Amino acid sequence: MKVAILGSGVIGVASAWYLAEAGHEVVVIERQPGPALETSFANAGEISPGYASPWAAPGIPMKALRWLFMHHAPLVLRPKPDMAMLRWLTAMLGNCTAERYKINKGRMVRLAEYSRDRLIELRGATGIAYDERSQGTLQLFRKQQQMDGIGKDIAVLEADDVPFEVLDRAGCIAAEPGLAFSEEPFVGGLRLPHDETGDCFKFTNALAALAEAKGVRFDYGRTILRLVKEGGRIAGVETDAGRVTADAYLVALGSYSPLMLAPLGLTLPVYPVKGYSITAPIVDAARAPVSTLLDESYKVAITRLGDRIRVGGMAEISGYSRDLPPERRRTLEYSVGSLFPQAGDLAAATFWSGLRPMTPDSTPILGPTRIPNLYLNTGHGTLGWTMACGSGHVIADLISGKTPAIETADLALSRY
Repeated sequence: MKVAILGSGVIGVASAWYLAEAGHEVVVIERQPGPALETSFANAGEISPGYASPWAAPGIPMKALRWLFMHHAPLVLRPKPDMAMLRWLTAMLGNCTAERYKINKGRMVRLAEYSRDRLIELRGATGIAYDERSQGTLQLFRKQQQMDGIGKDIAVLEADDVPFEVLDRAGCIAAEPGLAFSEEPFVGGLRLPHDETGDCFKFTNALAALAEAKGVRFDYGRTILRLVKEGGRIAGVETDAGRVTADAYLVALGSYSPLMLAPLGLTLPVYPVKGYSITAPIVDAARAPVSTLLDESYKVAITRLGDRIRVGGMAEISGYSRDLPPERRRTLEYSVGSLFPQAGDLAAATFWSGLRPMTPDSTPILGPTRIPNLYLNTGHGTLGWTMACGSGHVIADLISGKTPAIETADLALSRY
């Protein structure tokens, strides 16, 4: 079977790899000159299945109101006359219940844990390298109130048999020795020892090269104009360089997926939530993180990537804006500077933004559509890197007519 994939971020490339592994002819269509040049380019670098948690949770509406007025706000809302934004926000608020949180987190952890296992398998089979580390993730709490509120997350971790450690201040420093130089009065943390880190951009490029060696064709620099529907099926992808035809079509366009599907009469509840990152060279390795630390107060992840520190996070709801406000950079610099002072050269750091494709329930949309030969692999939000290999494997199984190793019916668009 010939499969055309729209998009060459980490989700599209992972899908291409597993489809090629399954014996299909694969072509990937991408507007950029290479893979992983948009949302996959400079994300936080964490591969954290245990921290796969919905943004929509009990208490989030009140927290969100407080965040909006913080000096270093983890959430920024730029209201505009945008019905898609309003529908998405309304649907997200509808998921802020204990019952929905438990269901959504269970789905997310299921896929994320499966994805971690597939990544380990892929690394062993290919030797792929991407500044990877397997030294766990530490969620750091600056306030006792945060520490006291981890019960619901621990309950889900225990239910899914995910190993974890609850640490006091001394335990946090033992896990991340660079914290010993911090003057911040943080109180403790929740550590997941099996989580990993790695450079998503390096991984995606390396996997694309492996996929090309298997026969996958990457058509870079092609603007996708539309999907052509004829006789109830997709008949081709219209691009600025002509039409591409296949037997099956997979949309992996991240935040741009709903724009591509709307003309087909498919409403995709995915909205761009902007994130930011800085990447700084390490100047004092003893002061730098050894893995990933999640700064719970500012929703920022601080990750060691080889000889660099990646600091990424925050959530800005502002449509498809890609601007780089200096105040967002200052928040990232404050987070890493207060916890790992003088570890990196912040003045020399590069500053980046990306559009995360978020669903109202934080769970990706993965599987078939009501159009028989059209499939989706999108809506992963902040967890595209964490869920990439699992999502790629699952969609390859579904397109191949195989039953995936995990339950996937509740991940499809039909759940909406």
